[in-house]
Formats: sequence, structure tokens, C-alpha cells
Amino acid sequence: MTAADPLSGPGALRFGYGTNGFANHRLGDALAVLADLGYQGVALTLDHDHLDPFAPGLIRRVAAVRRRLDALGLSVVVETGARYLLDPWHKHAPTLLHDDPARRVEFLRRAVRIGAELGAEAVSFWAGVRPPGVPPDVAADRLVAGCAVVCAEAAEAGVPLGFEPEPGMFVEDVAGWRRLREALGAPPGFGITLDIGHCRCLEPLPVPRCVSEVAAHLVNVQIDDMRRGVHEHLEFGAGEIDFPPVLRALADAGYRGLVAVELPRHSHAAPAVAARSLDFLRAAASRGEGR
Repeated sequence: MTAADPLSGPGALRFGYGTNGFANHRLGDALAVLADLGYQGVALTLDHDHLDPFAPGLIRRVAAVRRRLDALGLSVVVETGARYLLDPWHKHAPTLLHDDPARRVEFLRRAVRIGAELGAEAVSFWAGVRPPGVPPDVAADRLVAGCAVVCAEAAEAGVPLGFEPEPGMFVEDVAGWRRLREALGAPPGFGITLDIGHCRCLEPLPVPRCVSEVAAHLVNVQIDDMRRGVHEHLEFGAGEIDFPPVLRALADAGYRGLVAVELPRHSHAAPAVAARSLDFLRAAASRGEGR
């Protein structure tokens, strides 16, 4: 590769893959496959099968994962979107918006501490869906209070936070993230996790503009294809996004974090999907460099 190649040099994009797309693999095996494919990092979702934050021996297990990541040369961000980790009956419950958010708060605090031990580039989290019967103003107050606790934990640990706007959740777009950040007093460690597919799904601006609009606060990027108005994570080429301009926008923004593939419903064919995804992203980055 030459210095002008978008996959090398100081301005190179760094591609990762989400472990929620390897749910049928042991974590160590998933990491090895991704490293062998040529990925530079992972978005590690803490879950019952991948570094359960509530299982015994957490300190020992975190240290083992850190050694594995270092040995494979993989960077890491910590994701907290596990579906049934906290409640076996209700997806994503409790959130920071529920009457009793204590288990969610504890989960996020543990995620921050795990992130610090792993040397994570960011810890990512979201608001959740507003529960039935909870008025919007009450939900907003609860979200700010919960985020403030997580921000304090992250500041002490020195770990950046990436709050993710998620379609259908209480904070679903970039404008909602801006309002939340302002309500928190704009803490310096409170950044944004931007899912590229979500931008196409519901943001009013073109996807590359979404990138440039939040560039100063961007700490984590998830990438997948998507169609307008449909929140379905698709393989690249199956949706409506033109990726070379998006990757060019990330490079022009000076983004240096991971760009991690987010395909949580593709674990049944994880190695093949991960291989295709990396080939696609490399080709798209090369085309974007030429524009």
C-alpha cells in the first residue's frame, strides 16, 4: 500500500466488527476470526455469552480479554445493547427511563469500568424506549439523571462516552442527542455514537452531512446499510446508502475511531458476512479516496 491509500497512513479509516454479529461464537474465537480477516478492532457487546458483566470472576475474565485483544492487535469499543441481559422476559429492560433504573445504571457503570480495563476507545449506550405510562417530561428527567451518573463514572475512569440515537427510542436522532447533551451541561466526555444506517433511516440531512455535522463530538461509528424509513440493519449493497462519500466524510472529518460493522442479526453466517463486509468497505474507501 502507498501513503495515499485510504487504508494506510495517518488518515486511514480503521474498520471493526460488532461481536453481536458473532453470537454463535465463543468470544475468543470471534476475535481470532476477525483478526484473521484483517479487521483492526471490535465493538464488544457485553452479554451473557460475551464477557457477562454480572457473572463471577469478572476481573479475571476482563484481564483475559484484554490480553487476547492485545495479542491479536485489536482495538475495542464497548457496546451495551444486549437484549435480555438484565431481564429475561423484556428486551432491553430496564432502561434509564423505567421506574426503577438501578440495574441499568449499574450495568452502565460496570461497562465503563470494563472499558477502562480493556483500554476501550469509547463506551456506547442509548436511551431506550419510553415505557407506557411514563410522560415525556418524566422520561426526560430520568434520562438526564441516569446519564449524569454514567458521565461521572466515565470522567473518573477517563473513558469517552458515545451516546447513540436509536430509531424508535426516546432519543432517536442527532437533534435529540444535542438536546440531551445541553441538558447535561455539555460535559466534554459525552460524545456521540453515529450509526450510518440510522442516518439514512430517519435523519433529514444526507448521510455524509450527518457525519460532518457531528464530527467534533464523534467518538464511535457503527456502519451498515439501510433504507429510508425502515430500521433494519442490512448488508452493504442491500440498502440505499452510497458509501464512498460517507467514508470520505469520515476521513475528511479527521475521525480516528473505529468504524464497526453493525449486523446483529447475521450471526448465522458471521465469518462469511464479516469477510464480505470488509471487502466492501475497503473497496468503498478506495473509491471515496478518488473523489
